[in-house]
Amino acid sequence: MFKLDDNLLIELGLGSLPNVEKNRMLSHIYETLEMRVGMKLAQQMSNDQLNEFEKLIDQNNEAGALKWLETNFPDYKQVVASELESLKTEIKTEAPKIIAAIEQSPQSAIPPQQQQPDTQDYNQPQ
Repeated sequence: MFKLDDNLLIELGLGSLPNVEKNRMLSHIYETLEMRVGMKLAQQMSNDQLNEFEKLIDQNNEAGALKWLETNFPDYKQVVASELESLKTEIKTEAPKIIAAIEQSPQSAIPPQQQQPDTQDYNQPQ
């Protein structure tokens, strides 16, 4: 498990963002990672597996979905780690542009997202 927090933003070159923008960026990272991991895992699932997993997600059964992943895709944590590293590389490349855009505009350069806590533990793709 890893944390999406201020330390990650510092690592990515985004530590100087205003707090509101940090929260938006963390939310954006979380949602992007969740989507990418979900898509990667879905490509490996049979139709029956996909239906079974989607039922758990639709029921908001996070514990059940996590247990299901651990049982059916024991390597899912490696998929998460790989996708996170890929996303971090992309963000590091774009960090100067993100900072510049925010400094030049009163509007956020980061797409608006639902506010998320300053720290997020990521342990399950959806």
